[in-house]
Amino acid sequence: MKQKPVVIAIALFAVIVAGMFAFAYLKKNEVVNTPVVENPSNEGEVKYASITRVTAKHYYIDGVHTLAGEIPMPTPCDLLEAEALVRESFPEQIAVSFTVVNNAEFCAEQITMQRFMVSAAASKDATFSAMFMGRPVELNLVPAGEGESPDDFELFIKG
Repeated sequence: MKQKPVVIAIALFAVIVAGMFAFAYLKKNEVVNTPVVENPSNEGEVKYASITRVTAKHYYIDGVHTLAGEIPMPTPCDLLEAEALVRESFPEQIAVSFTVVNNAEFCAEQITMQRFMVSAAASKDATFSAMFMGRPVELNLVPAGEGESPDDFELFIKG
């Protein structure tokens, strides 16, 4: 009679061990059959995320606002384009849109300053906003000094 509980305990232990091996085998097959997902972190990465503020010198001459400045770009192959859109309101709202064109397959990573100049006709009290590659950025406008003109700002265009 004393052997019956020992035999039951050993049998129960064997069933538990066999169940653990079966569970591990099933989980192994489940992992092997699961499709591998490519690294999704690159998809959410914002290009030019380091550019959150654009500083420009602001000229207002004869009813025309002109903004001129430089933006540090990660490679010399990144070409900066700027466009101004005047929204009709009072006072007018000038939205400056910055885009980057880079058709190079390979380009050395070297911080390069890219200059821009953009003009828009609007009243003296116009307000400004800026977008860089479709996302809003802070626009820091520095008033031009007495006697300065946009012609004094050199604009280098690659081509």
